[in-house]
Amino acid sequence: MPRTGGPGKPFPGDVPRDDLDSYVGLPREEAERQARARGWDPVRSLPRDAVVTMEYLAGRLNFTVDGDRVVRCWMG
Repeated sequence: MPRTGGPGKPFPGDVPRDDLDSYVGLPREEAERQARARGWDPVRSLPRDAVVTMEYLAGRLNFTVDGDRVVRCWMG
């Protein structure tokens, strides 16, 4: 089942409806390209263990990248 805004929760607000799990395993550049084509803006790629602020930004898609592959994807 495609992941939504969390277990049993719909996507919040006006964001693209997407299967976030489909990005895991893709090369970083391909994941970023697909995310933008599906309407995500901005798209942010971060190294594993990066320190980031956790403010929610509607429409933003975040990737954790390790070895140039997406290992985690979340919105906000």
